[in-house]
Amino acid sequence: MIRGMSLQAPITWCLCFKPKPKTNTTNMLPRLHSRTRSRQGYITTVTNAMALVFEVLGRFNRARAARLTLPHHVCQTPLFMPVGTQGTIKGLTNSQLEDIGCQIILGNTYHLALRPTSELLDEVGGLHNFMNWQRGLLTDSGGFQMVSLLHLADITEKGVTFQSPVDGKPMLLTPEESIQIQNRIGADIIMALDDVVKTTITGPRVEEAMYRTLRWIDRCIAAHKRPHDQNLFGIVQGGLDPILRDICAKGLVDRNLPGYAIGGLSGGEDKNSFWRVVAQCTAALPEDKPRYVMGVGYPLDIVVCSALGADMYDCVYPTRTARFGTALIPEGVLKLKHKAMAEDTRPIDPACPCMVCKNYTRAYIHCLVTKDAMGSQLLSYHNLYYMLQLSRNLHFSIVEGRFPEFVCDFLHKMFPKGDVPEWVCDAMEVAGIDISSCCAPFSSCEESVSTEEVILAG
Repeated sequence: MIRGMSLQAPITWCLCFKPKPKTNTTNMLPRLHSRTRSRQGYITTVTNAMALVFEVLGRFNRARAARLTLPHHVCQTPLFMPVGTQGTIKGLTNSQLEDIGCQIILGNTYHLALRPTSELLDEVGGLHNFMNWQRGLLTDSGGFQMVSLLHLADITEKGVTFQSPVDGKPMLLTPEESIQIQNRIGADIIMALDDVVKTTITGPRVEEAMYRTLRWIDRCIAAHKRPHDQNLFGIVQGGLDPILRDICAKGLVDRNLPGYAIGGLSGGEDKNSFWRVVAQCTAALPEDKPRYVMGVGYPLDIVVCSALGADMYDCVYPTRTARFGTALIPEGVLKLKHKAMAEDTRPIDPACPCMVCKNYTRAYIHCLVTKDAMGSQLLSYHNLYYMLQLSRNLHFSIVEGRFPEFVCDFLHKMFPKGDVPEWVCDAMEVAGIDISSCCAPFSSCEESVSTEEVILAG
């Protein structure tokens, strides 16, 4: 039996728990009026029962760079959040994460509730204390794991019923229980339980899930007992249907939440549909609240979404691809397992200042990735450094008024032949960024080969 989870049927995650008093962690947040203007003229918002400050520092059309003050850390956006499923990034220490500039780690509510259990985390003062991480944390609702990792029994108005990983008996996760578990975990940002539907699904199920997500957000708000030191984000659903997405976004905005996420993407939809949903949702969400595109981790996607006005991203991609021997570089990816790497004495990326590129060669890592866990650890370090540096470059290029030049330089390196994908060209046109200098003359931005192809940079 899993500690803290009853296994009778039908069953809810354990509620027979009396929380102990919480330490107020929001004293670092400035006391401001609901809406003020910074010296730059941009709007800063702090409203009642919100444990964040979001201040836009610079813009270029839809793109924005901001300062996001959370109870445990002051962050710069755009920002990428590594996924630490059970309170750890595989292969990296917290000191290493701090060294490379990690601002927020994402934890999975479902996995943390199974082990070490939310009750234990509450007893030790929350996940921050348990993992000795003093910067930002975000936890998801647990709903996505129910659908993606387990045999789903049913989704009803009451909640998500799934099979116990211990004995196969049905268990129920409700919006209230998801929030109660996340309150015990104690992350700076917590996510509402939503009805998750893949974007490849069409028909009445998509509409049903969208309206249920709106009904569940009210239950999440009512169950949230720590609004002064944890920020509840709602999730915009609606599949690829613009009307449903608009209804969901407007409904969530009416609830005046601290922040908003765009969910249901990166599930197999085509890139043209992907960017259009992001563009629609960012335009519908408030200018003075953070916008989080869930599950996005490809560098190109992050640059495009940032140009369209998104602020936050998370994905397992940088660390997962590292475990398969692949490094992220400006040109795309570098397959370190390839035999051509065996005698290559260059660093992964000669221009990268990270610890791995300063100290190890491609040939050395090639030997490790096929035989030793250290290979994936070194690649995870490099890949996360790359993603976090990309976030910093996005932030400062917007603040310093050179965002279009940064985008063009990024695309020039990734697509040196000018074969920028058509969907990127379309998205940048909507974002108001001229990338004609990046595209081959007399071409209409033909769809290029994926950056997942093998690159043996010469």
